[in-house]
Amino acid sequence: MGRERWPSRLLFIFAAVGSAAGLGNLWRFPYLAYEYGGGAFLIPYFLALLILGLPLLVLEFSVGQYFQRSAVGSWRKLKEWGGIFGWWALGAAFLILSYYAVVMAWSLRYFFASFTMAWSGGAESYFYQNVLELTPNIGVLGGIHWGLLACLTAVWALIYFSTFKGVKSVAQVVKVTMPLPIILILVLLVRALTLDGALTGILFYVKPVFSALLDPEIWIAAASQIFFTLSISMGIMIAYASYVKKNQDIAKDALWTAILNSLISIVAGFVVFGTLGFLAMQKSMAVADVVASGPGLAFVVFPEALSMMPVAWLFAALFFLVLLSLGIDSAFSILEGVLAAFKDRVQMSTAKLALIGSFVGLLCGIIYVTRAGLYFLDLIDHFLLNYGMIIFGIGQCLLVGWTSAGREVKDHLAAQSKWFPVKTWWWIIRLVAPVILVIILISFFIKELGAPYGGYPGWAIAIGWLFLFGTLVFGLIMNWWYGRGEEVAD
Repeated sequence: MGRERWPSRLLFIFAAVGSAAGLGNLWRFPYLAYEYGGGAFLIPYFLALLILGLPLLVLEFSVGQYFQRSAVGSWRKLKEWGGIFGWWALGAAFLILSYYAVVMAWSLRYFFASFTMAWSGGAESYFYQNVLELTPNIGVLGGIHWGLLACLTAVWALIYFSTFKGVKSVAQVVKVTMPLPIILILVLLVRALTLDGALTGILFYVKPVFSALLDPEIWIAAASQIFFTLSISMGIMIAYASYVKKNQDIAKDALWTAILNSLISIVAGFVVFGTLGFLAMQKSMAVADVVASGPGLAFVVFPEALSMMPVAWLFAALFFLVLLSLGIDSAFSILEGVLAAFKDRVQMSTAKLALIGSFVGLLCGIIYVTRAGLYFLDLIDHFLLNYGMIIFGIGQCLLVGWTSAGREVKDHLAAQSKWFPVKTWWWIIRLVAPVILVIILISFFIKELGAPYGGYPGWAIAIGWLFLFGTLVFGLIMNWWYGRGEEVAD
């Protein structure tokens, strides 16, 4: 049987954009822009997009298209031991998915709570005491929160039905889940712009402070945001591109993916800060005093602002529907990246593989629906994302940039994309991108040495490192298993 194909080029781009545009576009990018010079942040952001994000995205698209394999199969084509990096990355990505799905479970609970505005009058206490029932610290597990486990089960059912037919089901789902959050964000944008105080909030977001460009932190923040937001180093984009015909201009697809992802981030910033400006005016506070990022923005600050609006339940439901629709594409894209590696190696139906993967993912997520789950989510996310993904990015740059098979990928890219500056791209992949990623990695590690992350005790920090290096052991074992027989896929 021939390899599965996307029904159309547009649906491939939809799937890639859907994977790239996730919760970080809504709750991380706007905060970084505010924190690092407002409009001035766009200068390092777009420079990082040109010299790091787009080249690495083109790399992953090109590798998947040329070898017509998953991340593992492709990396083994570059070097047999490269499969270790492939499995290591997929293992880490799957663990990331296990807690990413929990954030979607929170969103699902809030979506239903929107119709009664259950958090009115106490958004912070509702999130931490009612939804999470959070324990005092990471050392107090507190047992399973059965309501959240039920929501998590529903989320994994959605992920399963998005992937159980492989590319066919993914293509059908992204027809809805990729345009939907864009439409809803535009609706929320119109609402935000009509709120009292919106202009004040937006000025906080976009007003350029060019002196911030002298701070090295702004450049590291921009580069890391670009790297994380494009779903690079998770095996997703390689797997997706492996279902693309070999004569398609893959560089153009990467360009569209990067542009659309960045536009979603920028527009989301206007929604967030227009709403925060309204909240600040209602509370007679400065915008700086209500700004937050991450879960605090999505599940405390934003719900509080929404509760003060006319027809609050409607806009609250729309907001949490945005979170769900942004999350689902990113979630099932990770699972599809993992499934693609197994489909290259074992003779088992996609539906059965998706069911096994979803069940294992649900089991892995149980720790995050305990009453100490937020602490474990924060801790494990820190180590897997900040260290794991960057290490994998460095590894694939070296594998493509310094191997003979990597040169074949470069020649293939040059043949398919006449307009793309392949020679410049080649030197970025070989030298520039690895150096930037090493600098980011060192900066994170120096911070780690300064103080334990999040003030967590030593045993908890050890768990974070254990998750990171445990996925390396998984990579070693799985690469040995993978190499024992011939691949099934052509």
